[in-house]
Amino acid sequence: MASPTSGSVVATPPASALVHLEAGPQGGPEENAGEDAPALVGNEEPLPTPTTTAALSPVVARVSPVRIATWNVNSIRSRVDRVEAWLQRSDVDVLAIQETKAKEEQFPFDRFRDLGYEVAHHGLNQWNGVAILSRVGLDDVAIGFDGDPGFGVPVAPEARSIGATCGGVRVWSLYVPNGRTLDDPHMAYKLQWLARLRDRAVEWAADGTPVALCGDWNVAPQDEDVWSMEYFADKTHVSPPERAAFNAFLESGFVDVVRPYAPGPGTYTYWDYQQLAFPKRRGMRIDFVLGSASFAERVSGAAIDREERKGKGASDHAPVIVGLDGDDGAAVDKPIEGSPAR
Repeated sequence: MASPTSGSVVATPPASALVHLEAGPQGGPEENAGEDAPALVGNEEPLPTPTTTAALSPVVARVSPVRIATWNVNSIRSRVDRVEAWLQRSDVDVLAIQETKAKEEQFPFDRFRDLGYEVAHHGLNQWNGVAILSRVGLDDVAIGFDGDPGFGVPVAPEARSIGATCGGVRVWSLYVPNGRTLDDPHMAYKLQWLARLRDRAVEWAADGTPVALCGDWNVAPQDEDVWSMEYFADKTHVSPPERAAFNAFLESGFVDVVRPYAPGPGTYTYWDYQQLAFPKRRGMRIDFVLGSASFAERVSGAAIDREERKGKGASDHAPVIVGLDGDDGAAVDKPIEGSPAR
């Protein structure tokens, strides 16, 4: 792990987890193949709490987020230029990122610090990886959640969840296991992961704290969330157990805060790179922001930035934006080539 720079917060990196925070300037889809037949266990010991080595302070006037987004970028190293440009024009206060596919020393902290964001990242290798960028504060960072199961032989934690309080909102960046096939051990892992997350989420929201569960859920909870139910009939993401696991969050009081502002059918967040899926509109809606009651009541708009899926070097996922406290959450159009950025 790279040595921390000034204004960093770093957890001692045990074998089970790594986190790296950087302060801003003062003032779907297939996953990698895994091992066969893993045991499923929770973490026996709590993951470490990051140790503050320097004060972190907000770098903009806002003290509470107005725009929160989630985006599976499918490799931050490949797409840092696009993420940076998107942040500059989208005026997002908090961005939850999934599939960074980077170790700590590979994550481009400085690129986002220069934009005024504090950064928390959890990455162990070239797979998975999650991060939170915030310009309204980044406090109480948590790597994983209590009971977060591991996977593989031997069983080991994966970099799939990171949480932080950003301007009074408890934000989680989540990369739910894919499942691979209906009878794969990864599916059992996925269902257990979701069940344990649901239990923790209920606890987090119990005292009225605004909680936003942001990420790539790898579940399409409604038939209209995939381009063809016939095609997905024997595949993951739409099976009754997966949908039940997702709906358990809604039954526990969480709200899909984006769907009312971006209804289907034909509204997707993911399109495979293969077989011209994007121009053929063969997509899936698998990226969501599920909000607790106190978060949902503040939502005033939302959008899926489909335009960001276009062009050379795009992620196979689109950013999902939520506006709070009067913000409409609308995506901001890309500038015409050659024109000044917003």
